[in-house]
Amino acid sequence: MTLNLAKELIRRRSLTPDDAGCQQLIARRLEQAGFRERHLRFGSVDNLWITHGNGAPVFAFLGHTDVVPTGPVQAWQSDPFEPVLRDGLLYGRGAADMKGSVAAMVVAMEKFAAAHPEHRGTLALLLTSDEEGDAVDGTRRVVEQLTAEGVKIDWCLVGEPSSHEILGDTVKNGRRGSLTGTLIVEGVQGHVAYPQLADNPVHRSAPALAELCAITWDQGNEHYPPTGFQISNIHAGTGADNVIPGMLEVLFNFRFSTALTPEQIQKRMDTVLTRHNLRYRIRWGPANMPFLTRAGALLEAVQETVAAECGRRPQLSTAGGTSDGRFIAPTGAEVVELGPVNRTIHKVDECVSVADLETLTRMYEKIAGRLLTRTVES
Repeated sequence: MTLNLAKELIRRRSLTPDDAGCQQLIARRLEQAGFRERHLRFGSVDNLWITHGNGAPVFAFLGHTDVVPTGPVQAWQSDPFEPVLRDGLLYGRGAADMKGSVAAMVVAMEKFAAAHPEHRGTLALLLTSDEEGDAVDGTRRVVEQLTAEGVKIDWCLVGEPSSHEILGDTVKNGRRGSLTGTLIVEGVQGHVAYPQLADNPVHRSAPALAELCAITWDQGNEHYPPTGFQISNIHAGTGADNVIPGMLEVLFNFRFSTALTPEQIQKRMDTVLTRHNLRYRIRWGPANMPFLTRAGALLEAVQETVAAECGRRPQLSTAGGTSDGRFIAPTGAEVVELGPVNRTIHKVDECVSVADLETLTRMYEKIAGRLLTRTVES
């Protein structure tokens, strides 16, 4: 059942922020299983909030139906939007990130609702088509809407591909913060044969950029790896090989721990750039703050279920990129991420183990059972 649904979702070319009908397909299925659907569209982004049961506590699965671009299609062994099975693996864009997880969630919810029609509280699913994109009109907006209506999520299980080598070896109980900026350094354009009449911002900026890359920003802490600085794009010049550029533009990102605040990062970067006598300005993007879920009902349910199904106690981690869990955690919810192996996500020939999808479905159903059919401390 999970495999068939995953295939149907992969066939839909839901390049962010296009949902391409994925949420409608899921809503129709869950409606037949007794769930109540609510479509929340903000801007060009489709969101789905679908529930079974009533009141507190609220246990929500969180996922996204959008995918990243495929890259060169000719580099794939098969059409990235035509699911193919080879050697026990399901290939296709989104197979691991995260249409496979979404399919597992949906099937698990169907099974759980059928087995426990009178469960306590609310079982919910929140889907967006804007996780891989700007993440402005997706989960963020839905959470704002639900909060305004007095709906509070107690436990949130995110289906992001958290596993590294084998299913269940790692779960994410938090994420680092993310801070992006664009550095613009002014120079003086001129002829390369007369550098004394120009001021090359690439040359002038190089020592400062090297220093920023080499800085030990912090040591991290028991829950987070150290803060890191990465340059993701550099652009300068007119395209001609005999013109010294008049401006340099650098796109960069910090992944930071709770050892630093965005304000401290910004101040330290300004100190370095000023010391190198650069004429610069920085356009800072909004900061995505780090979050952490400590011991609680959700983390206990996830760890016990993974140990029972996979025969291993998962390692807790906050490494990797960001996820939409960052919009849920500030509401006071416990947030944990459990999903398939992430080795091929965003790559050519993305794939997921078919056996892992079935195991993941069982785990999702059992976690819901631990939280919504037992008396637990929230």
